Amino acid sequence: MAKNKPGIITNPGLMVGQPTIEGTRITVEFILQELAGGRTIDQLIDAYAPLSHEEIEAALEYAAEAVRAQQKRSA
Repeated sequence: MAKNKPGIITNPGLMVGQPTIEGTRITVEFILQELAGGRTIDQLIDAYAPLSHEEIEAALEYAAEAVRAQQKRSA
């Protein structure tokens, strides 16, 4: 099991290795899709009780770093 940002893990045996919030089956991709679809952070926390502001922020940070890394590879 790989450890990334605090609260974000990748584990080949969990959600096909997608980055997830530690201790949940909630993926970074799901969080991004929900926010892009118009849900607020507070709505996500209300709907998915295990989530915290810090975990959602960690997911956003993880996604931003992934985009930066992709840009560097493409340059």
